[in-house]
Amino acid sequence: MQAKMRELVAPAEAIFLDAKFEAELIELDPEEAAEMLESTGQDEPGLDKLARVGFDTLGLQTYLTAGPKEARAWTIRKGWAAPEAAGVIHPDFQKGFIKAEIVSFEDLDELGSMAEAKAAGKVRMEGKDYVMADGDVVEFRFNV
Repeated sequence: MQAKMRELVAPAEAIFLDAKFEAELIELDPEEAAEMLESTGQDEPGLDKLARVGFDTLGLQTYLTAGPKEARAWTIRKGWAAPEAAGVIHPDFQKGFIKAEIVSFEDLDELGSMAEAKAAGKVRMEGKDYVMADGDVVEFRFNV
């Protein structure tokens, strides 16, 4: 049955969810959820896979902004350059774009702070031609 359904949606990826299983999974703490997933041969919750595959199918990706008060995810199309991504926050950011200060989420998470990432040489300045990567953490430099 699943094979036939996969054929119907090809070349898109078919995602099969068990609503009861997903509802039970959400109620568990992370360690218990990981054990439950492992016991069924899965490596991620179905809802996470649905979001990931859905974004990919639609040609979307996410970048992040982070400051002392908040962190936020922004959705953009794959292939967008830094100024276009800045415009999602505010049109003035795109219009007055100068540069983007970029660090990967993995590096920032590992090092713990932007200051530590800078000290480790993991933060770089990118210009107008930089194509945003999924999971970039960015601070835009602009002048309006």
